[in-house]
Amino acid sequence: MAPRTTRPVGTPTRGTTNPNRLRRMDRWIAAVHGPALRRSPEPPLAVDLGYGAAPWTAVELLARLRTAEPRTRLYGIEIEPARVEAAKPYEEEGLSFLHGGFEVPVPGRVALIRAANVLRQYDEDQVAAVWARLCGRLAPGGLLVEGTCDEIGRRHVWVALDAAGPRTVTFATRLGSLDRPSDLAERLPKALIHRNVPGEPVHAFLRDFDRAWAAAAPYASLGARQRWIRSVRDLAADWPLADGPRRWRQGEVTVRWEALAPRT
Repeated sequence: MAPRTTRPVGTPTRGTTNPNRLRRMDRWIAAVHGPALRRSPEPPLAVDLGYGAAPWTAVELLARLRTAEPRTRLYGIEIEPARVEAAKPYEEEGLSFLHGGFEVPVPGRVALIRAANVLRQYDEDQVAAVWARLCGRLAPGGLLVEGTCDEIGRRHVWVALDAAGPRTVTFATRLGSLDRPSDLAERLPKALIHRNVPGEPVHAFLRDFDRAWAAAAPYASLGARQRWIRSVRDLAADWPLADGPRRWRQGEVTVRWEALAPRT
């Protein structure tokens, strides 16, 4: 059972949300984590932590996860009681909304926790403890996905973690909106956003990505997707990427966490 607390752990967010805002993250989760969901002997349980003032992102996440594993169930969790009450009319079979926070007050352990745009208001030195607490609620093979996106979901960066800690960082964008890859720096998750300075790995990565993007300028005549793919191929010579062309074509690239982790 989930640990019991007298009050939810955490502080309320602004609650900003929009339909389809988290589509890039959702599609990545369904594609990458789908096999683990299907291997679950019991219907896998997912959590949308801090879904905001309206429940759209929780409803959409469940629909996308069910394309990978139809048995999936989902709890939307919010620290503001009024937001939970507003979401109750949207409950259906396999979808429920609960009052709670980082303690994740659901029965048993969960196959997936998605925490999008939740940690932006916290200090950087609080992130590791939150990650550890959330990962402690994962079932074997479970995944925590924590990151940040813009208001309409054009640019998004997230960290994927398992029980052992952070594994990868994914950069995702609508390619037509991109001037250069370092535009994504404004959406780095809390663990990395203050590290985009000379001497830190994430700064070096974005610098090299911009250089590869500039070198791939001749491919722009074939479209932004082809330019992105060419840039990522060049980037792979120096950085440990964790995905391939199938994901690159979606405007994504995933890097091993250890390559981007803060130096201190």
